Amino acid sequence: SPGRFWKIASQAIIQTAINPLSLGFADSLYNTPMKRDDILFLAASAVVLVLAVYAISLFLRRGTPDKAGFSAGYPSDTVRAEVIEIVEEGTVLMGEVEQPYRILRIQVLEGLFTGMEAEIDFGKRQVRPGGVMPSKGEVILVATNQAPDGRMSVFFVDFIRTRPLLVLFGAFVFTSILISGWKGVRSLIGLAASLGVILGYILPQILAGRDPVLISITGAFFLLAFTIYITYGWTLKSHAAVLGTLVALILTGFLASYFMDLTRLTGFGSEDALFLSQLSGGQVNLRGLVLGGMLIGALGVLDDLVITQSSVVFELEHATSHGGESLGFWELFRRGMRVGRDHVAATVNTLVLAYAGATLPMLLLFSLSSSDFGNVVNLEFVTEEIVRTLVGSLGLIAAVPLSTSLATWLALNQSRVWPWLGPAGEGHAH
Repeated sequence: SPGRFWKIASQAIIQTAINPLSLGFADSLYNTPMKRDDILFLAASAVVLVLAVYAISLFLRRGTPDKAGFSAGYPSDTVRAEVIEIVEEGTVLMGEVEQPYRILRIQVLEGLFTGMEAEIDFGKRQVRPGGVMPSKGEVILVATNQAPDGRMSVFFVDFIRTRPLLVLFGAFVFTSILISGWKGVRSLIGLAASLGVILGYILPQILAGRDPVLISITGAFFLLAFTIYITYGWTLKSHAAVLGTLVALILTGFLASYFMDLTRLTGFGSEDALFLSQLSGGQVNLRGLVLGGMLIGALGVLDDLVITQSSVVFELEHATSHGGESLGFWELFRRGMRVGRDHVAATVNTLVLAYAGATLPMLLLFSLSSSDFGNVVNLEFVTEEIVRTLVGSLGLIAAVPLSTSLATWLALNQSRVWPWLGPAGEGHAH
């Protein structure tokens, strides 16, 4: 219970303050000597508690960031319209490329001009991507403008994608629950909480001018800790994953900061950064924003890595102990690291491919460019992506031995840890 925890914690603090070398006093509640490892675990818990109090205090006084006075969405005169007829279709030459086009008759479905019919073109005067054409009966987005002389002009704006997105999201939820059961439901709750932390804590704090690195570390740690606990429960396996995540995040933050200084990254490597700096009046720390982005970018893969290593170690210990084999710390750690090495190799490759896929248009532009490869790599926004990929990979690599060693210690000391820490894992008992 919380009362017992605070009693044990206070005893440890007082005893350590009186005589730091005498850490083996007896606990009156459990009649178990307090070992040095127990003190270290309490110290780690205290660090987590301090971070939690700090993050909560920032959240409570975060305020509301000032709006920049611009819209990032569609123009205000954008409305929905239905294609009621294909008036004409064919091909047209745009430069040296022949592309298909269609003339559409549409009916406006909302706004001041509801019910109005008009003809618009798709692909006859502008370059349009091939393979995507509006069809009869489809609802699209158009912009309606009225000239001073009263004439109306209507232009195609975009396709409506909300319904397919809802279908895709429904398929994702259904398959998650079908395969994982209640654990899938808990993972969806964790996903919602993660988005809530990013939108309700990390972004407002960065816009308020606070240090993006500290905000990203605290926010990323707590959203990942919540996700792990809500998905896998209050177990020793989860504790090992959460503590491993915290240490790996801090290490990744130091590495990112060091290599950003070493490569002289300023944070102004993209047009988005320049635009954000102007809109925020220079209040946002762009170098810190790049660092925070590196941490959050590695977070999703880190989740998979630490929980897998913890699960492997606890399953190995459970199987060997029930099979009559007694493994020591280094043997169990070594067996867990065999899986960890394979996992790291696959995960690093996954991370590199994910970044490459996200920047594929940029890579194609560089392939067509006649610039020297060294000059291309030296461009700040290219260097930034390289540093992001390699630093994230280093953090993931470091997370493997960290989480494996924590899980190994907890797995071998299940009988010594306090009851409120929970069972080893799902289907395991002390």
